[in-house]
Amino acid sequence: MSELTHLDAEGRARMVDVGEKAETARTARAEGSITMSLEALDAIERNALAKGDAIAAARIAGMMAAKRTAELIPLCHPIALTDTGVDLELDRSLPGLRVTAWASTRGRTGVEMEALTAVTVALLTVYDMAKALDRGMEISDVRLTEKRGGKSGDWKRK
Repeated sequence: MSELTHLDAEGRARMVDVGEKAETARTARAEGSITMSLEALDAIERNALAKGDAIAAARIAGMMAAKRTAELIPLCHPIALTDTGVDLELDRSLPGLRVTAWASTRGRTGVEMEALTAVTVALLTVYDMAKALDRGMEISDVRLTEKRGGKSGDWKRK
């Protein structure tokens, strides 16, 4: 792609007009992880954090974030999501958590940013809730893993 679609002829940022695009079913999935001390991971697993259930809070925060992506990313279109969700899995080999999120809609633009935002906010929520036990936690590997629908078709990370 040789042309930047989010700039006008004078080089100013603009939102892309998607009004003429066909409405199609669109889905995106993303993932990320947070590494932490075994002490922090054990406390999350036992639901023993002072702030409460980190997994439940992160799941809800991620879904809320997906719904508000256009308020956070300046040139994203507001999208009526038909589905969104967040899964968190404890992984002792990290040690830490792996987060997967998805978003779906029937519309004129994709939901990749919604899935990525859901993952990122879920991870930030875990950090916030467990930081009293481990300020050295690391969020990493946030990435799109799959997208379906739209003019550009399907894509899946290998």
